[in-house]
Amino acid sequence: MSAVDDLITEFAKLPGIGRKTAQRLTFHLLQQPAERLTRLAAALVGVAERVRPCTECGNLAEEDLCEICRDPRRDAGTLCVVEEPSAVAVVERAGEFRGRYHVLGGHLDPLAGVGPESLRIDLLVRRVSGGQVREVILATNPNVEGEATAIYLARLLKPLGVRVTRIAMGVPVGSDLEYADEVTMHKALEGRREV
Repeated sequence: MSAVDDLITEFAKLPGIGRKTAQRLTFHLLQQPAERLTRLAAALVGVAERVRPCTECGNLAEEDLCEICRDPRRDAGTLCVVEEPSAVAVVERAGEFRGRYHVLGGHLDPLAGVGPESLRIDLLVRRVSGGQVREVILATNPNVEGEATAIYLARLLKPLGVRVTRIAMGVPVGSDLEYADEVTMHKALEGRREV
């Protein structure tokens, strides 16, 4: 196999990248100056060598603790539980949440062999049991696995005496009601609030 085929194969392993897109990316890179390819390769090596899970929350970090866990201005009494580090970036972009996070490392999926022991649930329970956490916001994905994970976590955490909430779900801003499916509309009505 040639170096070009190797690169196409590696790109095609990335989520959302099929064989044709992998080929386009490869041929695009081959048209770039060698210095650009060297910088890209160095960036990939840097990520592989320096980025690891935060020892506290599981977010991406280059030190033992991520920037959010090190920030004394963040409210340690409010935890937002997400499935993956990419969800932390989404919540942070909204600019509304000033608490801290807990990254599970996935969601419950018994058919795929992912049970509670495969996730960072024991660490979450330990954090909540420490007494500093007042509220846990469950921000798992709004799909079957994310809902099951949220229900499991709520049942596990409520007896610990913390407030357990779930992010609101429903009709996205800027869309039309006629395009909302039944589950989305149900969640929108269920999560309604006073105006």
